[in-house]
Amino acid sequence: MKQSTAIKLAAGVAAAAIGGLFLYSRATRPPVINPKVPEPAKPVDLIRYTGTWYELARHENRFQKGMDSVTADYGLEPGGKVSIVNSGIRAGETERDVSEGTAIVADEDTNAKLKVSFFGPLYTGDYWVLDHGDEYDWSIVGEPSGRYLWLLARDPRPDPALIQSLLTRVEELGYDRWALRITQQALASPNRL
Repeated sequence: MKQSTAIKLAAGVAAAAIGGLFLYSRATRPPVINPKVPEPAKPVDLIRYTGTWYELARHENRFQKGMDSVTADYGLEPGGKVSIVNSGIRAGETERDVSEGTAIVADEDTNAKLKVSFFGPLYTGDYWVLDHGDEYDWSIVGEPSGRYLWLLARDPRPDPALIQSLLTRVEELGYDRWALRITQQALASPNRL
């Protein structure tokens, strides 16, 4: 086989593999739950945003499928990057799945839009803090496609009044609260969203 034919064959195989991965990723994306994602409501103080957050609910996605006891830990790194450690326990398992990543600020005027990466520099995703409590006790996170949404709180067992106000705020932002999957926290009694 000539060298140019082998190179063409290898290039064709690589292109087919990349194309297959692209089609797989598009086919496994969750449906759009908000076709008109709003801009973030207010700026974010990254220092106050750091620390541990407990996931209360999310729009189910393939990378968290069946996962409960989900936490997200954020920290500031030198140079302005944000470190991320997400973890949770999948149904039927006892060990925590842990994903580590980094984020950079994409909107320096508000710090409410970040670009996150868990798989190196080749893949980044959007992370928008759509709204948060003035005391940084809760946060609603989404992204511009309207496919993903997370409700976070500092307490794994927030007051039911806070949960209700978050659900109301989700609807005000244009999301269907009934599309959310409730995240069970091991330390908390089940929330009824």
